Amino acid sequence: MSGGSPGTAATRDPEGADPRRWKALTVCLVAGFMTLLDVSIVNVALPAIRTGLDASQSALQWVVSGYALTFGLALIPAGRFGDMYGRRNAFVLGVVLFTLASAVAGIAGDASWLVVARLVQGVAGGVINPQVSGLIQQLFRGAERGRAFGMLGTVIGVSTAIGPLLGGALIHLGGGTDGWRLVFYVNVPIGILAVVLAYRYIRPHVPTGRARESTDPVGVLLLAGGITLVLLPLVEGQEWHGAGKWVSAAAGVVVLAGFAAWERRYGRHSTPVVDLSLFRRRSYALGALIGALYFAGFTAIFFILTLYLQNGLHYSPLEAGLATTPFAAGSAVAAALGGRLVTRMGRPLVVAGLLLVAVSLCVTALAVWLVPGEHVAWATALPLLAAGLGSGLVISPNQTLTLSEVPPAMGGAAGGVLQTGQRMGAALGIAAIGSVFFAEVASSGGDQATAFRHSLLVTVAFVLVALVVAVADVVVDRRARTSSP
Repeated sequence: MSGGSPGTAATRDPEGADPRRWKALTVCLVAGFMTLLDVSIVNVALPAIRTGLDASQSALQWVVSGYALTFGLALIPAGRFGDMYGRRNAFVLGVVLFTLASAVAGIAGDASWLVVARLVQGVAGGVINPQVSGLIQQLFRGAERGRAFGMLGTVIGVSTAIGPLLGGALIHLGGGTDGWRLVFYVNVPIGILAVVLAYRYIRPHVPTGRARESTDPVGVLLLAGGITLVLLPLVEGQEWHGAGKWVSAAAGVVVLAGFAAWERRYGRHSTPVVDLSLFRRRSYALGALIGALYFAGFTAIFFILTLYLQNGLHYSPLEAGLATTPFAAGSAVAAALGGRLVTRMGRPLVVAGLLLVAVSLCVTALAVWLVPGEHVAWATALPLLAAGLGSGLVISPNQTLTLSEVPPAMGGAAGGVLQTGQRMGAALGIAAIGSVFFAEVASSGGDQATAFRHSLLVTVAFVLVALVVAVADVVVDRRARTSSP
């Protein structure tokens, strides 16, 4: 089906299509929104958590980075598990675990308790998200799949962008010492509803012939070890000083190289946890690289903007969150549009989006330079709206194109690998861009505006590298089409 809206799809279902697929997608997207929201919603809650639990700076760092670390570790094994044993089973397991961990985080009596709950939340988020992309691969075809991935892209972009706003609103609502607890409690009723609706709308499905395959435990351990060694110094960048963190990162690269060698060998007689043949598809390999590079810049925007507004200009959590609203609004609108256009325009749509983001962020930096002080949120509103529009044309179309040639049976694992790259990119970007921000604040005697502008230019650099990769893909694709009969 190439036209129509999801709401009318039931009356014109393609042959063999699940008539409940749009309702199933809605359930998946709500749960995915919940897990991705928790990546950024906690940022504005950190001052309140510090006060409420008398938490140390190290504990606060782990509240944020621990979630990202365990989220990234779980993605690929969880995608493989869903491919083998059924995505509804894995999805429900992840939502139940996430809901319980959120409740525990909300009642945490000390910082250690909260950190452990966040680690478990991260694992659960990593279990849920590859099932969402896998179910889209399984339930949708053709133009419908593009629209479904467009909706997923909207969720990814908006959840990250709107996190500070929603977090600030909940803290304002809760008030005082314990307002931050609502940031976690809000997940509980959503999670319960998602489990009930998942059993109603997501068809149980166990791929035949794969359930008895080995889960590749050696591959899983090598992958987990390598990702941990690489991500740990990145997420602990502000707390871990000295050369040890670079030794850890280098060791992680070596372990990941060993993982790749093991997977090639293991793949000769069984199905590995990551099928490296995925990367022989240009659309997948370059799309995954574009995603990692873009998330390195995209995620850090809200990190440094929140720091600048709250620490430099003394905005409240709610005011700081409101300043991100233009980006979130632009991203929501453009992601839905991008999902409809991607099947016609292909990778040039991603190129256009990346170019718009880069130009808009440069204008944002200029606006902060020209209009410093308390009015900066108004000065940056229009360029951040434009950047959000560009972001919406990047995330969902790139997701669609990257997974377009992946067989549905491998959708969960492929989605897990893709999102692992995005999480690693986000951790790298926050570490690199955050280091520039803090170093500039220290060297300039506390000039937060200059620190924000300079670190924003590093963000632009990541986006431009992603743009180069996307342009290269377009050029190679056009040459291939010209040379083919």
